[in-house]
Amino acid sequence: MIETRSSKRKSNHQIQPINKKRVVLGELPNSTNLTVTQKNLNPRKPTPGKKKKNPSEDFDGPVVSEIYMYLRSMEMEKKRRPMMDYMVIVQRDITPHMRGILVDWLVEVAEEYKLVPDTLHLAVSYIDRFLSFNDINRTKLQLLGVSSMLIASKHEEISPPYVEEFCFITDNSYNKDEVLEMEADILKTLEFDTANPTVKTFLRRFNEIACEKKNASSLQFEFLSNYLAELSLLDCVCLRFLPSLVAASATLLARFIVWPKAYPWTPTLQEYSRYRPDELKECVLILHDLYMARREASFDASREKYKQHKFKHVANLPSPPHLPSSLFEVE
Repeated sequence: MIETRSSKRKSNHQIQPINKKRVVLGELPNSTNLTVTQKNLNPRKPTPGKKKKNPSEDFDGPVVSEIYMYLRSMEMEKKRRPMMDYMVIVQRDITPHMRGILVDWLVEVAEEYKLVPDTLHLAVSYIDRFLSFNDINRTKLQLLGVSSMLIASKHEEISPPYVEEFCFITDNSYNKDEVLEMEADILKTLEFDTANPTVKTFLRRFNEIACEKKNASSLQFEFLSNYLAELSLLDCVCLRFLPSLVAASATLLARFIVWPKAYPWTPTLQEYSRYRPDELKECVLILHDLYMARREASFDASREKYKQHKFKHVANLPSPPHLPSSLFEVE
């Protein structure tokens, strides 16, 4: 049975997750022990009197640009992409709805163990890539989910949960040996290459560019874009899009919802992302349908999560039922 039971876990289970906050490099305090200077951490500033070469110059230094283009090429590698139609071609016993139930449950698992968003996105990526090559029985789907989360936790977390905790979260439907065996099968399918750019990888950088001023609404925008990215994990249709395109689409839609009077796709965003607004239209419309609960409405873990005060109640922000066509026109 797929459900989280926080109270039962606390009373009956002795192993508790160790809560450690992962510090972002840019948030580290100044220290003489750091070899990276504050100047190198800040975005490059234009020289006074010097004309900018392009709108993204403030955000897109030579090294950052090379990293971004490397990630873009990496996300297009065939081995890192799930099959868009694996549910039809490969799978015989599971459906897109069952996959959605699993992802919805993994959102709860990630919340209960306080895992970073990258872990959730990476785990879902592993699931889709595994299912693209391996026909699986529905009784093993949850096992695939927790084993993928285990691998992703080892990749992303400072203190990943123990194997026993992942067994417990399934009401001990699977034992330690079964989880470890599935972990080995996943790693073989991935050819032991667990590094993979996800929507969150690109979204983090787009958020920096999209928030020109740091204020309350900027924080609201950041939470909303993360919420839209998380909703995209629920729908198999989003597998047809590259992670960078989904991240760009979430950024455009979040800007429109938070700042409806401003044109959401700025020249800087277009220059940096290498996406025109018309290229994002199909994905943006799908994300908007997910946001309005016109798609995958039965899955509510992410919706309830982002209704909380700590996420600025972004799941409750109003949005028009239909998006204007002007959003996808280049200014």
